[in-house]
This record gives sequence, structure tokens and C-alpha cells, in this order.
Amino acid sequence: MTAPVTIRDLMTDPALFGDQFGGESYAAWRVLLGGFYGLSLSDDELETFKALTGRSEAPQGAFSELWEAIGRRGGKTQAAALLSVYHAPFMDYRSRLAPGEVATVLLLAADKSQARSAMRYVRGLCEHPMIRPMVKRETETSIEFTNRTCIEIATASFRSVRGYTLAAVICDEIAYWFTEGANPDAETIAALKPGLATLGGPLIALSSPYAKRGTLWNAFKRHFGGDSTRILVAQAPTLTMNPTLDPAIVEAAMQEDPERAQAEYGAQFRGDISTFLDIELIERASRSKPLHLPPSSREEYHAFVDPNGGGSDEFSLSIAHREGELTVVDGVWAKAKISPATVVQEFAAILRSYRVAKVRGDRYAGRWPADEFRKHGVEYVTSDRDRSALYLEFMARINSGAVILPPDTRMQRQFANLERRAHRGGRDTIDHPPGSHDDRANAVAGAVAHAMMRKSSSRTLPINI
Repeated sequence: MTAPVTIRDLMTDPALFGDQFGGESYAAWRVLLGGFYGLSLSDDELETFKALTGRSEAPQGAFSELWEAIGRRGGKTQAAALLSVYHAPFMDYRSRLAPGEVATVLLLAADKSQARSAMRYVRGLCEHPMIRPMVKRETETSIEFTNRTCIEIATASFRSVRGYTLAAVICDEIAYWFTEGANPDAETIAALKPGLATLGGPLIALSSPYAKRGTLWNAFKRHFGGDSTRILVAQAPTLTMNPTLDPAIVEAAMQEDPERAQAEYGAQFRGDISTFLDIELIERASRSKPLHLPPSSREEYHAFVDPNGGGSDEFSLSIAHREGELTVVDGVWAKAKISPATVVQEFAAILRSYRVAKVRGDRYAGRWPADEFRKHGVEYVTSDRDRSALYLEFMARINSGAVILPPDTRMQRQFANLERRAHRGGRDTIDHPPGSHDDRANAVAGAVAHAMMRKSSSRTLPINI
């Protein structure tokens, strides 16, 4: 495999992308990427390289992995697009490919919106007069070239990345990969590495840092400032990687929320966010089956709903009952992309089957849930506990082994992804991370918390209703 140009050539040559990446705003990027690919650095560049990586020596050769904690608006997505193009039309893998095999550069994003944004940058670069004639085929998510390479954009999923022959993998905003599993970033990276083995391509992860967990944090903790010849880790605030950004924007963010701004613009991992519950604790508390326990005339049931108004959130219902000191969650039901009125009708039927005439729910849902449930003979009561209080009560119960959960994997993942955030006033809040959901977890926590009350004010319907 040979490259007709280096990454530095690609970024500085006016005949290539020098007009876009050759100016002062990308000076730090040129140093970092030059060092990653083992290019020689000038004395001034070496000082910048050391500042970005925490290292004391010049790179001795190309690295296999690059992990970058970069401030927001620091040019990460543009850099990811450039790297994708560098490893596709500017490389020749044909002598190492089997007949019909294609070398794929996989650009992974946290969600569909970010994937579309990254693809726009890639398409823009592929309009270059030197590259456009090489484009063989385009789809919404991929661009295939005549040299048997392909750039493909996808959302992060450990299930869908298998089976590729990978020339390179670029992971955009990996600190925000909360789409699948308890540890989706680790699972996805593990699934990707066998695909990189054939061609020996690099793994590159770029992200604004978030909490002190996940693969980006682990790489930073183990290798920033280290001497690994395989893994390079960099950390840089926004204004270092993009000195053209107005400093007033950063200053205003620092005044409004210092912890958040230090992460988003200062590239510091947040110390005020921690994992709330261990996935193993949730799994141990979950019965093997059934998913939904049938109603019994001997039990008094309590229900909680987490309504939604449509969109990607789920409208969730959970029902629980007490058995001595145990709280048993009989089931959790969730609907998405269905009319909320239709969901209320379905949930009302489920509630009647468990003889529940009163359901509690989120105080922020407004009046429409109460109005809709009333149409079906069910009273909707606003919970006197907020989300954080419900989760704290749930944690106390599950830590003492006093909760039995249904074997609902999405509910388990939502509980495992919950974050505990410390605030200056001393009161912690518990919520889902950005881009994630907790609809099922919130409904279950609410059902458990209200089932704990020994003297229930819930009305119970006759068994024959």
C-alpha cells in the first residue's frame, strides 16, 4: 500500500486541500496528524506536538490508534472527513484485496444527524477536481471509488460494523455513543478491530470529552503523555485547534456553566458526572421470565407512566406490587411512533386487567395525559416525586436486593446508562446522558417507589372489570 501524498501534503498543497486546511486555523491539526503518521516535525511543531499529547519525545514512526479529546467547534468533523478521504481515493490497497473485495473507510457517528453532517463534509471534499473522476457510485450513506475503496457513514453499532474489510475507522464524538448496550463504545471498538487487521488500517477517535468513563477516557487515562509506539492520545481546548473562534463565545459559556464549558470548550473530562447504577446489579435483580407477570386477584397493584408527545421517545407504563419486603415489577410496556391517544387507550386496557384505576405520572407532562386517561375510566395523578427522587428511592431498594425486575433488556440498558450529577448546592440529579433515553427506567422506578408505600391511596377495580 502506497500513498502518493502525505497527510501534510493533502492539507497544505494548493492543488489539493491547501486552501481549506493550509491556514493558521488548522496549524495544530497539521502537527497532530503529521506526528500520528510519523512525519518529521520542525522544532516549533515538536513543541506543539508535546503540548497536545503530553509526550516528551518526538514520534519515532506512525501510530496505529489516535484518540483525541478536542474542544467543541475545534474542527473535529472536518478533520474526520479529511481523514476519510485520505484513506480512500488517495490510497491503493488493490494488491492486498481478494477478488470482489472493497477496502472500506468507516466513519461512525453518535446518531443519524451527526452522520448526515459528516457525510456533507465528505461529499464536499469529493467534489475536488482530482477526486471527482474517481467516484464510481454514490448512495445516501456511501461513496465508492474506482480504486476499490469506499467511504461509508454509519451510526455507532457493534452489530452492524462486522464483516467489513476496513482501511481505516474514524469515530466521531465517541464520548457520546450511548445508543446501544451498557458499554456501546467498548463493544463497537471490539467489533471493529478484526476488520482492521487485514489492511492494518488506523483507528481514529475524535470527540469532545464527557464523563470519566468509556473508551476515550480509558485511552486518555492509560496513554496520555505515555510512550506507547502504537497508541497516541491528544487533548486540546477549542481555541488551540481553532484559533479563529471568537474567544467571547467560550468566555460566555464558562460564565454560564463552568463544568459544562470546561468539557465542551476546555476539553476537560467532567468530574461532576458518575455512573448511577451498575449493569450487573440490574441484571441480578431481573428474573429470567416471564416478561410480564399475569394479574392476580390477591395482589394490590401500583402503576406509573412516563408519557410522551410523539417522536422518538417511548410512552412507557410499569406496574408493580408488594410481596412482604419485596417489590415485584410485574412488567413494563412501551410504545413509540404511535398516537399518544392510541397508547393511552391500550395502556388503560392493561391497567384494567390489573384492576388499577389510578396511575401516577410525570409532573411535566401537562394536562393531556389526565384528560386522555379519564376518557377510559382511569385517574391520572401527578407524582409528588421528581425523576431524581424516584431514582434515588429505586437505588436504595435495588441495593438492598428488595426489587425483582422483568427481563427487559432495553430497560436494563437505560438503568445502566443513568448518570448522577453533582451540583454546587449539594443536591444530586439523576438523568440519562445526552442523546439517550430513560422512558422505561423512569416508569419502573416510579412504580417501585409508589408500591413501597404501605398505605396506598390507590383505588382498586373489581376483578370482573
